[in-house]
Amino acid sequence: MHGYFGGYTLVALLGLVGVGFVMIGFAANRLLRPWRHSEAKLLTYESGVDPVGEDWAQSQVRYYVYAFLYVVFAVDAVFLFPWATVFAALGWVSVGEMGVFIGFLAVGLVYAWRQGVLTWT
Repeated sequence: MHGYFGGYTLVALLGLVGVGFVMIGFAANRLLRPWRHSEAKLLTYESGVDPVGEDWAQSQVRYYVYAFLYVVFAVDAVFLFPWATVFAALGWVSVGEMGVFIGFLAVGLVYAWRQGVLTWT
């Protein structure tokens, strides 16, 4: 396995071994599992509670707003810390680009603040 394509051959071989391992696991599961249908097995089951009532439930919007805030802060952390480690090598153009990026995130934060999401009452 020498030359340019030697590394790719090794990666392809490891990929095939991985796919084969998964396929053997699926085949063993299919052959070894019990296969008896019953009315109780086909019943919808969630968290140990039998389903009662309709299948529609209302969800509150505030959970989506919390998820939105998490994305704003997580994206900020994921991109800002690595950028800060190589700041000196990137130059002043990257400062402007990061300013635009932080500006977009600040718009999301200001939106959440104006909606009253950041208050704990």
